[in-house]
Amino acid sequence: MGVSVDVVIPVLNESVYIRGCIESVLRFEIPDQVRISIYILDGGSTDDTKALALDYASKHSNIIVKDNPGRIQSCALNIVIREGTGDYLLRLDAHSFYPEDYLRLCLETALRTGADNVGGVFITKPGGTNYQARLVQALTTHRFGVGDSEFRLDAKEQAADTVPYGFFQKAIFDRIGLFDERLVRAQDYEINRRIISSDGRVWLNPNIRVFYHNQPNLVQFYRKQVEKEAPYNAYLWWVAPYAFAVRHAITGVFATGVLGGLILSPFSQWILWPFLAVMGLYALLAILSAYQQAVKYKNPTYLFVLPGCFFLYHFLHGIGVIVGVLRLLTHTAPVQQKKEPWLGAGRLRAWPNDSNTKRHN
Repeated sequence: MGVSVDVVIPVLNESVYIRGCIESVLRFEIPDQVRISIYILDGGSTDDTKALALDYASKHSNIIVKDNPGRIQSCALNIVIREGTGDYLLRLDAHSFYPEDYLRLCLETALRTGADNVGGVFITKPGGTNYQARLVQALTTHRFGVGDSEFRLDAKEQAADTVPYGFFQKAIFDRIGLFDERLVRAQDYEINRRIISSDGRVWLNPNIRVFYHNQPNLVQFYRKQVEKEAPYNAYLWWVAPYAFAVRHAITGVFATGVLGGLILSPFSQWILWPFLAVMGLYALLAILSAYQQAVKYKNPTYLFVLPGCFFLYHFLHGIGVIVGVLRLLTHTAPVQQKKEPWLGAGRLRAWPNDSNTKRHN
């Protein structure tokens, strides 16, 4: 019996990367009796992204280009979940490219484990040939930088709390609902935690590799942390408390401690010495991590530059988390301005399903 897969690529102004992404998808090894449809959902690009996608669609009958009026990734994914006919949904990102065995390994892993969602690991590539692009790569490929985010590090095959992108059994969306359209960021993490909270399983296979291009310089990288990634970590906790993760909150604690220590330590020795001890330990770990990355990437300058970069990464991400929490407390967070995207998409929807059913009947 044949298997069908809906491949979904949400795009918005990705003219730099979309060719490489589509070309890598077209090179996928397709197992016997597997049919794939490639959906490219454009969120209103103002560059050549949609024109490039349409050019590919004119040459390949299984490429479908559609508009995504909601603009964000969650909306694009939900369009294909509703309209697609596949047995599986493979969510990809235009900012990445994929080995030829990507689809085959996803399908084999899903069939072998029975997991509701499977995925692999990020192989982080610099977003350019310049020095800062390589610094961003070094920052995001060490445990000191990204914490216990296994899919960014050396991982073993195992059940996981999340995986990048994802190869989903289509039936899971009938059971737990769609992607949350209130979340501009972190929608993947939320749905993976929702799967787990609903007694499903997410599986990580490190043989499945995603080659991801990071930001091309430190300014863009840090700006993304402050404006997008970190605040949505906080918004995620409000929308979906079951998706709380310590690694997403620790930078907020760190930034609060740094600011509190700087303000209060001049007034109290009881604050000054613990503050200096903690900052000294942080500096030691940052230098050690920088040394390891300098060796790994064969660049001795990292030993002197990366400690400060690590600090800015953690501190600015923490500031973003604090801003997100403050916006939630003042009811100005964007997720609080949107209605639930479908019946039952409440904050406690996965705690447990039967209670939610009773609440919304």
